[in-house]
Amino acid sequence: MSSRDQILARVRAAVADTPEAPEVSRDYLTTHTAEDPAAVLDLLHENLADYRALVHRTRPEGLPALLARLLAERGATTVLAPPGLPAGWLAESTATRTDDTPASTAQELDAVDSVVTGCAVAIAETGTIVLDGSAGQGRRRITLVPDHHICVVRAPEQVVASVPQALPRLDPARPLTWISGPSATSDIELDRVEGVHGPRTLEVVLVEEGTSTE
Repeated sequence: MSSRDQILARVRAAVADTPEAPEVSRDYLTTHTAEDPAAVLDLLHENLADYRALVHRTRPEGLPALLARLLAERGATTVLAPPGLPAGWLAESTATRTDDTPASTAQELDAVDSVVTGCAVAIAETGTIVLDGSAGQGRRRITLVPDHHICVVRAPEQVVASVPQALPRLDPARPLTWISGPSATSDIELDRVEGVHGPRTLEVVLVEEGTSTE
């Protein structure tokens, strides 16, 4: 018997007479936010900004011009767009569009000025955006290596109030990336440093029906 088998045998013997675990109670509140789409969207905006994301709001017809302006203000000459990103989103941008391929190296991705993606869901109470790698979002690495990420959120269909409301919308078998603001760490002497584990700048565009605001 190997050491591993001996350890596992001892564990099994130790828990042999343990009673079955009680069923987990699920009667907790699933949200602390009123069921008002406008209020939920405003809360998402507030919490995204609190995490130091740059937040913009526009109507669908204003999205191409807004993305073009954000890329121009950044000085981006190249933009990475994942497969499945709606072609019209970048129709007014003069930045050269590049693709993520299996052969793309980390150095090549790091040389890209900006990346534009969609998302799977956005959570208002936590200011979190979740990507699942589906069409329009691309592989996880494209939102970790380039220094500037613009993420487009469609409201109200992609916006929920809470994490319990978000989870049923997500497939746990997919590569989920949960983003709360730009990459940041305070590991060294509690000094906040941004851009260590991902984009230094996160811009979120909330696309909604109604009056366009910034």
